[in-house]
Amino acid sequence: MQIHGLNKTTLLDYPGHVGATIFLGGCNFRCPFCHNRDLVLNPSSQPVLSYDEVLHFLKKRYGIITGVCITGGEPTIQPDLPHLIRDIKKLGYLVKLDTNGTNPAMLDSLYVQHLINYVAMDIKSSPLNYSSITDAAALDMDAIYDSVDFLMHAGIDYEFRTTVVKEFHDAETFEQIGNWISGCRAYYLQNFKNTDTVIRQGYHSRTREELESYVSILKKHIDQVSLRGVD
Repeated sequence: MQIHGLNKTTLLDYPGHVGATIFLGGCNFRCPFCHNRDLVLNPSSQPVLSYDEVLHFLKKRYGIITGVCITGGEPTIQPDLPHLIRDIKKLGYLVKLDTNGTNPAMLDSLYVQHLINYVAMDIKSSPLNYSSITDAAALDMDAIYDSVDFLMHAGIDYEFRTTVVKEFHDAETFEQIGNWISGCRAYYLQNFKNTDTVIRQGYHSRTREELESYVSILKKHIDQVSLRGVD
């Protein structure tokens, strides 16, 4: 298990908790607006943090930090993910997992072993548009559907979220997503922000007014819909 980054203190990544965030490398998607370009495309080029040193840091910070978020890349493609989480849980932490939903079997296994407390799953777009966004070599929408269904019925705390990009998302997109995940626990829209580290340049954000119109569309299907990180 290679850890490529550690945000030692965050108030944003784990709702309701002072957290730390661990970054794992590699991803099975190639979303062009992803802001972790090097972590996704070339994780071997990134610095590697000592596994033991990360755990030592978490042990020292227990009581100040209450939750640990594991993100990527895509964490569930790492076969040693359960081992990492088990070591973190032994220190007394709650664990939040960020995922694209492509590995429902891993989600189920982590849940059965009581290794995850909160899951944030990215909803990239409406189902018909997934392939155009993810640029995945072998996109399995059935796996995405299974992960959505699992989270909505397993009894675990979770959220769905979408990074809104002008070139990929419009009102019709959110009509379709609303129908798909109708009745879900919570859904957040976060506006795209261009940086030097996105996989491909040339994409744009939506205005606040446009985002609020999408929230209105979604609230026909979902009670808790909010904007996150919007100026």
